[in-house]
Amino acid sequence: MDGDGISSATPTEEMNGSGNLMDFLDEPFPDVGTYEDFHTIDWLREKSRDTDRHRKITSKSKESIWEFIKSLLDAWSGWVVMLLIGLLSGTLAGVIDLAVDWMTDLKEGICLSALWYSHEQCCWTSNETTFDDRDKCPEWLKWAELMTGHSEGAGAYLLNYFLYILWALFFSFLAVSLVRVFAPYACGSGIPEIKTILSGFIIRGYLGKWTLLIKTVTLVLAVSSGLSLGKEGPLVHVACCCGNLFCSLFSKYSKNEGKRREVSYYFPLKTLWRSFFAALVAAFTLRSINPFGNNRLVLFYVEYHTPWYMAELVPFILLGVFGGLWGTLFIRANIAWCRRRKTTQLGKYPVLEVIVVTGITAILAYPNPYTRRSTSELISELFNDCGALESSQLCDYYNNPNMTRPVDDIPDRPAGPGVYTALWQLALALIFKIVITIFTFGMKIPSGLFIPSMAVGAIAGRIVGIAVEQMAYHHHDWIIFKNWCRPGADCVTPGLYAMVGAAACLGGVTRMTVSLVVIMFELTGGLEYIVPLMAAAVTSKWVADAFGKEGIYEAHIQLNGYPYLDQDEFTHRTLATDVMRPRRSEPPLAVLTQDSTTVEDVETLIKDTDYNGFPVVVSRESERLIGFVQRRDLTLAIKNARQKQDGVVSNSVVYFTEDAPQLAPNNPQPLKLRRILNLSPFTVTDHTPMETVVDIFRKLGLRQCLVTRSGRLLGIITKKDVLRHMAQMMNQDPESIMFN
Repeated sequence: MDGDGISSATPTEEMNGSGNLMDFLDEPFPDVGTYEDFHTIDWLREKSRDTDRHRKITSKSKESIWEFIKSLLDAWSGWVVMLLIGLLSGTLAGVIDLAVDWMTDLKEGICLSALWYSHEQCCWTSNETTFDDRDKCPEWLKWAELMTGHSEGAGAYLLNYFLYILWALFFSFLAVSLVRVFAPYACGSGIPEIKTILSGFIIRGYLGKWTLLIKTVTLVLAVSSGLSLGKEGPLVHVACCCGNLFCSLFSKYSKNEGKRREVSYYFPLKTLWRSFFAALVAAFTLRSINPFGNNRLVLFYVEYHTPWYMAELVPFILLGVFGGLWGTLFIRANIAWCRRRKTTQLGKYPVLEVIVVTGITAILAYPNPYTRRSTSELISELFNDCGALESSQLCDYYNNPNMTRPVDDIPDRPAGPGVYTALWQLALALIFKIVITIFTFGMKIPSGLFIPSMAVGAIAGRIVGIAVEQMAYHHHDWIIFKNWCRPGADCVTPGLYAMVGAAACLGGVTRMTVSLVVIMFELTGGLEYIVPLMAAAVTSKWVADAFGKEGIYEAHIQLNGYPYLDQDEFTHRTLATDVMRPRRSEPPLAVLTQDSTTVEDVETLIKDTDYNGFPVVVSRESERLIGFVQRRDLTLAIKNARQKQDGVVSNSVVYFTEDAPQLAPNNPQPLKLRRILNLSPFTVTDHTPMETVVDIFRKLGLRQCLVTRSGRLLGIITKKDVLRHMAQMMNQDPESIMFN
């Protein structure tokens, strides 16, 4: 530099890039390092970028107090995000529960003292409620009584029946219309898409603000309509939307797709603690709202007074077998129906489909008291133990007037007419739930599967429990009952069988084991029944796995063609060379050279291909690998260079080395793009077993992997190539993995 700050480099040096030739990427430009919609992120690059960011913040923190404070704010931003997620998730969960209770009861009647009260809340506040008629109070009126003044008779029944159907149709129509118009991604359970997004796939808008709002509102409407669906699965989607919303407030997460997904493939210990903290805040918030009205956090709190006996493991295991068979039946039937929906005219009329299914559900559900009420209330009653204060017809037993035992130690008794009536109604409800859930899950409204699956298992379990209870009472001298069930003893708890059956069916559908048992603890608080739950869950999984390894969510991932690598072992003896591209019949691999490609060549390559990125080699003759550059980064870099860097034209040489190539003096100014080059792309040799390659893709979350031999580039394996190969090895259509 001379005194005026003008470079003393020669014209030749300026042309060749050895003087003050601008590396314009020293200053970041918008969207560099971002990804296109429906593409997979590069986990290794995201991790590297976060390491560089952290290193820069640490070094700057020593320069001044302000920079030190900024570094502390950056470090604590994760905890702030967790706090906000917990608060909003807990609040939304509580509001949804309260709204669902109110709107579900609205189909049958209204509270005159306070229109926003549900049936239970309305009669809580009444001074005229009696113990025998605790669900009846003057403040709560059914629609027929409100309109005609008559609460009994055929006319009142038909009017209530008609209005029940009308409200159900209105709720479901409103739900599907809001989803269709404002947020198409708000439909379904969301769990298959969440699993895919967490594995590194980009689906823009799926976790957006509109999706959060519409999913919350339509979830209330869909559940309140009486359709055979639950809210627990969609609540996962809602919580993830909350997380994405608050992540966008901090550049640490908003500018790094990997940091936003520190679960699934990559789950550091600090994320475990932060997740625990978010759950703590959400639980505290939910407890403050008290949506269940019992001052407890669990949805189906149980308190049984009888231990379980070893001989009962036999019916528990049989319930596990039923759960596995039900799970297999449901997955196959539901996927067949959803595939038909996607490939026929049926898929073009989602609103009509929802209306028809809602109408059929309401018409068939109303006559049966066990299907008319909400599924959560049904499960709660099935789990319940029959104490002296219960008025349910499931507890209509003949009592011994001479019994002087405590209230919580009632012995087994002969079943009364109410129990046998309930058994027939439950059997019909079981068939109804099994069939209708197949057609409900997957429609264009928010639809969860946890509660319907648990309902099927709880109904089956309660029926089995009552059967075992009555066998033990009438045949207590049989050898199977002799050692543990004496006359006058409280031997069998039918509610426990319902709980075990619910776990079995949920496990058969989702293929969960450890997490399933934990979920059952969370829902019921029944920690002492760990062995029955584990026995049923394991049996259910074994039986279901005998017919197919994938659960319902994995089946929907495959149906939709999401690029998700499951955790099943890959045992086929193929090599990387069998999967890599290009194949023998295909044109050579599209590559860039380190210092002999022009801007025009790069733009032509981008225009003529749709690859996500390009390997960079020393030269086309040697094909020794230098690195890998992303297509999007390359496009943005050239676009910005043409706008901001004088002298960049189509004939300008693009180079990825530190020093510019030796060019003739009359050549246009070259363009240095070394900063966007990944100098350490993941590579394997052509003889690497595909079992190892699949494991690497799964555990590192790779987007692509380059195949070399002695440093020479041979080909490339992308995530979709791996998925195609795995499908081919399982005799499936390789194109079925493509996103659609």
